[in-house]
Amino acid sequence: VQLQASGGGLVQAGGSLRLSCAASGTIFSFRAMDWYRQAPGKQRDLVASITSGGITNYADSVKGRFTISRDNAKKTVYLQMNSLQPEDTAVYYCAAKGVRQFYYSASTDYWGQGTQVTVSS
Repeated sequence: VQLQASGGGLVQAGGSLRLSCAASGTIFSFRAMDWYRQAPGKQRDLVASITSGGITNYADSVKGRFTISRDNAKKTVYLQMNSLQPEDTAVYYCAAKGVRQFYYSASTDYWGQGTQVTVSS
């Protein structure tokens, strides 16, 4: 399973971006799809998560501004980011948690390569 993140870029404060994370390979089931971010010199933090059942969860810092969604047919998860602020500047990573490629497979986590989001003031 491979995850390809895209959609990052440079945007002014108050602007919007939509990140995409496309999964390739066989996926029988998964527990959740997550977006993380890591700013320079800081730890990687969970930004948003969506479970296989569609339950979403957000970090307090992005609630009301970011929306996570997925398209099962395209095996893609999205992160719509509105009202971006300079403190949102980071490399954003997508992750697939608890993935089983086949019904008999062990559960594995996968990570995408990251996409840079830079918000100028």
